Amino acid sequence: MVSIVDPYSGTMASASTMQVYDFEGGSPEQTYGYASTQKISYSRGGFNIVTGDDAAAMFVEAAGAPESGTAKAYALELLMSMKYGDDQYSCLVKLWERESNWRHTARNKSSGAYGIPQSLPATKMATEGPDYLTNPETQIRWGVKYIKGRYGSPCGALAHSDKLGWY
Repeated sequence: MVSIVDPYSGTMASASTMQVYDFEGGSPEQTYGYASTQKISYSRGGFNIVTGDDAAAMFVEAAGAPESGTAKAYALELLMSMKYGDDQYSCLVKLWERESNWRHTARNKSSGAYGIPQSLPATKMATEGPDYLTNPETQIRWGVKYIKGRYGSPCGALAHSDKLGWY
């Protein structure tokens, strides 16, 4: 490992903050939803995400492979079928860990929001199935469709949540 220090500013770069660039793959930045202003660059152990021209960059740690048969595994499968990548899955994991810790029975005492995606009201999730109160997969399907329609991508929803405290 090598640390690099800029002799003029004293800024230090280390392996954990340096971006990985695939020279054969082209630009390391990708644009997703959220008014097409989201840029994601790959970084060691995660993703650097900038949403909007005035937004500060945020780092999202790579979520890694979920345990088979779990709600997270179902979410990853669903996102992959929608042509989203690992970066978007990592944003979804971070967002829903914050919202509900991936508990399908999570209820916000002050607002009444319910489930993994914290739907308000919970009955909105009935569009994905009558078992919306008890089935994590029903909640995940609804939540991902809501995110796609409103924010364009999970990273767009996470950026909104980081800025305003809700999505």
